[in-house]
Amino acid sequence: MKDIFVLLVIVLAMYVFMKIMLKEPILPWKEKKVSNDVRVNKDKKLKKNKKEVEESPLEEKEAAPFKELFPNVVGIESHMLRHGNNEFTMFAEVEPVNYFLRDPEEQEIVDASFETWVASINYPIRIYLQNRFVDLTEPIEEIQKTMSDVDDLNFEAREFGENLIRELKAWQTAQPRYETKRYILFDYKVDVKDLKVDDDEDLDERIVDKAFNELHRRVQAARQQLRSGEMLVHLLTTDGITEVLYYAFNRRKAMKNRYRDIERQEQLALYVTADQEPSHIALVKGEIERAQEESIS
Repeated sequence: MKDIFVLLVIVLAMYVFMKIMLKEPILPWKEKKVSNDVRVNKDKKLKKNKKEVEESPLEEKEAAPFKELFPNVVGIESHMLRHGNNEFTMFAEVEPVNYFLRDPEEQEIVDASFETWVASINYPIRIYLQNRFVDLTEPIEEIQKTMSDVDDLNFEAREFGENLIRELKAWQTAQPRYETKRYILFDYKVDVKDLKVDDDEDLDERIVDKAFNELHRRVQAARQQLRSGEMLVHLLTTDGITEVLYYAFNRRKAMKNRYRDIERQEQLALYVTADQEPSHIALVKGEIERAQEESIS
């Protein structure tokens, strides 16, 4: 009897030791308590996962900083972004130069041209970098057009072109890839007091002309100074500024709804148009000409 009691004590001690090591309740009918450390770790994992979702590169986060960069926008006029209080911004795109593939002498030329331009200006400028998803639609369309136009293309060349198109599409969709567009922003505020306006002139037109002439002069100066360093500067038209705005506020959607496709489909037109027969087009033109002659007479 004594041996059985000792054996039960040993088994009970082993059972308690095992439960303590496994961090489980000793009494089977007691619920297992979740330690605070486990809850804290779970909360950290949830917060981490939530943060990873929020910081996904596919999320559109360009709109907020763009509004801070261009506050109080009124519209686009004469290839300029117009703000309130007669302030205007002209965009110029700069083609990149591969600086690190050049030898020291060529790098010195690039540095000197940029330093000379910066030292020569007495007005503020801003540099705007816009990251876009890489879009290979146009190069792929050019390859497809070339393959369809050439009749004597041999089998190996055609197979190579088809494989190249598949590889380009797979490379573009494999993961998010970006390209950077570089812009110089020239700001100018027109002081109405400095304008001499005749009675037959429109004040608003004089303000727009004054802003355009001054900003265009600044863009031309940057183009001449940076050309020596092979940094080509291109003035953006109204269409170019609209494209920048479109990609700023629709960075992710622009992959499927491309701006150039919207332009081709005439979705930017002021009036709804449709395919018409030549006789109907001629009739409309005749009516327009007749109305113009009546207005002149």
